[in-house]
Amino acid sequence: MEKSKHIAVAGNIGSGKTTLTRQLSKHFNWDAHFEDIDDNPYLNDFYLDMQRWSFNLQIYFLNSRFNQMLSFRKSGKALIQDRTIYEDAYIFAPNLHSMGLMSTRDFENYFTLFTLMSSLIQPPDLIIYLRASVPTLVRQIQKRGRKYEENIRLDYLKRLNERYEAWVESYKLSKLLIIDVDTNNFSDKPEDLSVVIDRVNAELHGLF
Repeated sequence: MEKSKHIAVAGNIGSGKTTLTRQLSKHFNWDAHFEDIDDNPYLNDFYLDMQRWSFNLQIYFLNSRFNQMLSFRKSGKALIQDRTIYEDAYIFAPNLHSMGLMSTRDFENYFTLFTLMSSLIQPPDLIIYLRASVPTLVRQIQKRGRKYEENIRLDYLKRLNERYEAWVESYKLSKLLIIDVDTNNFSDKPEDLSVVIDRVNAELHGLF
């Protein structure tokens, strides 16, 4: 019996992670696991005052995703996850620190905890990175109309994109598939989604 697969979708805010997670879950009959947004007690406060709530938010996400990762391997099921624990540690938290929105003391505390947690988990079998330009991100953020995202700044998205590119360049823990969202509209075009599905199949099972 083939071992269960763990696939994760990574990407900036508005890149289409949740949409693609749902689509691939439906196509492959994988269990889908999403970001804890609706029940997150810090997210709205964070967007109103990033400096005050950045550490609290990142610790909440770290704890949530670590518990997810522990449960994934125990389940024995094939599953797909919306966003990874690595994005928090290598992109969002250091970005907040570099912008002066998280103190060095808090960031070092956070990263020490992440290092311990990451040593206790297995990485996904495949990470799908959704690469999108800032204009594409803005268009998709506006399209979904989440109130707490109304105050996101363009420079914030640009900084995150730069960190995503640096992380993807150095990522070696497992297989990595890059989808260009500027040219692949999988959310609205079935033919574009088919391209993504074919590429996922090729990464997981090899070319036939």
